[in-house]
Amino acid sequence: MAVPGAPPLADRVRFGEFPFLPGAEAVAGELAGSLRELLEDPALGRARELGRARIRAALDDPSGGAEIAELDAAEPEVRFLSFQYARVLLAAATHRAPVRRWAVAEAKRAHARLRLAPEAELAEVARRLGFAFREEGAELIVPVFDYLRLATPIREAEFRLVRQPVGKGEVRLPSDRASRILQEGIRRQLSEPLPLGEEAVRAIRAREGEFLAEVAERAPPPASRLAEGPLVAAAFPPCIRRMRRALDAGENLSHSGRFALAAFLHKVGANTDTIVDSIRGAPDFDEGVTRYQVEHITTHGGGEGYEPPECATLRTHGLCVWDGDPAATKVEDRLPDPLCHEPWLRHPLQYYRRRSSRGEPPRPDRPGEGRRGTP
Repeated sequence: MAVPGAPPLADRVRFGEFPFLPGAEAVAGELAGSLRELLEDPALGRARELGRARIRAALDDPSGGAEIAELDAAEPEVRFLSFQYARVLLAAATHRAPVRRWAVAEAKRAHARLRLAPEAELAEVARRLGFAFREEGAELIVPVFDYLRLATPIREAEFRLVRQPVGKGEVRLPSDRASRILQEGIRRQLSEPLPLGEEAVRAIRAREGEFLAEVAERAPPPASRLAEGPLVAAAFPPCIRRMRRALDAGENLSHSGRFALAAFLHKVGANTDTIVDSIRGAPDFDEGVTRYQVEHITTHGGGEGYEPPECATLRTHGLCVWDGDPAATKVEDRLPDPLCHEPWLRHPLQYYRRRSSRGEPPRPDRPGEGRRGTP
């Protein structure tokens, strides 16, 4: 059924391949005239079934590697509607953890297609997402601002700006690297739930309550146990507080950041479950992998565990909040912390011990202390 303002054929094909692009809702309107039809029409049952399968695959494999054989074999229209139905379902979820998990999986699925796309198509997809890519032969030209927006959350060191060819405010990228940073842009867009009204959410929950309960159980929200036990969360240094805020907000945190957070929490008395919970908000969180890594960090050296990185190392990895965190919600976190500027402070554990008043506070006038940087 045609609808007013239906996209031209070329765009229909593009939306079929990349259903997350702005404007794809026009195609959805052609295939399913209303939300009620999408929820209830028997002819769309296959699309609903595959939409649930897309979500389950993301919950089974947060890295996005799970294949859905039925999806690949389905007609293009059914694949497209299954994507739209998955978004509709997740918009009615009770919290955002499953949305973030699904966004990772779908962004990786899109990346697999983008890697095979010609440079002109890759640039067009980027432009439709709001990024000013342009093709130039076998390379993509990306403004530095867009590159930083997309590449900063990526953990691999080869994506740091200092390792890229930069000139005249632009970065030159081979298509495989350009498709990888664009994957991050797709993930960020899909991490935001569809803005549905209360009546629509009630209708979805009434129809799919059992499935949404399964989703909530399999992708629980971040659970903080830091209020339990001997930890003094208010005494955490600004860098650790920022890492926790990022994860609680569903943002990515680099491998070095996750290591620093886990090692720090272990040293101040957190148990394995508490440390695992602190990372649960990561968009690619995997319980088994995270628990294995945390246990490796905390049992190294016969149970002593790894030492958290020093302040200088945190600065090298972009994890220090020496000048404050402008994105923080609390005023005190947006401003530089005077304690971080003390000449004797060399390690986040020194900060914690001073603020928590545990043991003897570090004093810069103790012989050799400023040189060693230990309390």
